[in-house]
Amino acid sequence: MNRLYPSLLFAALVLSAGCAEPQAPSEAPATPAESASFVPQDRIDARVAAAHERLEATEGGRLLREAIDAHGGLATWYANGPIAFTYRYGRGNGSALETAQVIDTWSSRARHEVLNRPDSLGEATFGWTGQEAWAMPNAGAVPTNARFWALTPYYFVSMPFVLADPGVNLEAAGQMSVEDRTYDLVYATFDSGTGDAPDDYYYVLIDPETKQVGGVRYIVSYPGFYEKGQHSTERLMLYDGAQTIDGITIQEGFRSFAWTGAGKGEAAATGTTTNVRFESALPSDYFDMPAEAETVEM
Repeated sequence: MNRLYPSLLFAALVLSAGCAEPQAPSEAPATPAESASFVPQDRIDARVAAAHERLEATEGGRLLREAIDAHGGLATWYANGPIAFTYRYGRGNGSALETAQVIDTWSSRARHEVLNRPDSLGEATFGWTGQEAWAMPNAGAVPTNARFWALTPYYFVSMPFVLADPGVNLEAAGQMSVEDRTYDLVYATFDSGTGDAPDDYYYVLIDPETKQVGGVRYIVSYPGFYEKGQHSTERLMLYDGAQTIDGITIQEGFRSFAWTGAGKGEAAATGTTTNVRFESALPSDYFDMPAEAETVEM
């Protein structure tokens, strides 16, 4: 489910040390040299042009390009800077995980603060530097696998933009109907070596009229959870609502279900995406691993 891209992949195209809590974004505008979020416009233009060329090469890519444009376009997505939001994931057993997170849309770096942790246990933060995952005060303080969760919510919230990345293969896959709506399907797979879980796949549900994403069907093959060649059963996530911030439209929430092969099965989880904003100026070390944090392996 989650994609942790090695920094070299992004180089081709593409929380402060000693602090026990997430840094607040800088209030004063940062200069390019000081900002973790500044990307020169010519680099944005080059990445967008390369992505459009890849997408236009296949029918599935063209369908996804239409969805990306309907959600605000890649140029705006990258130019806005890192996206920040609060994500609440309610599990089927009644428990929930809620984190405030900031994700660098350009290089997929991440930083989370666990919000629903009991005060008696103190604060917990975790993130992904582009090369390694970390947790503070330690991995046990985070109520999930910190490496897995660092980019997992972002990957679903940022559909369809993330599927424009290199290493993604897109095919038109017909249509499917659910909850009295019919969607075009785009089947997404990944080249070997792309992220932590290249065996993942997604069917992206695209509304043929609005061109916006209505949900995804997917599997989880994260190596920390499954042996090579194994994966979860297929699941269906339906997106609820829409919100537009600085020209970008994303979901307000979701409902997920088991997928029976013919329709949605038993309810599995619900979630919300709130407090959404883009951070145009962040300290240059915002996504760095704090000195006292613990590295998290798969």
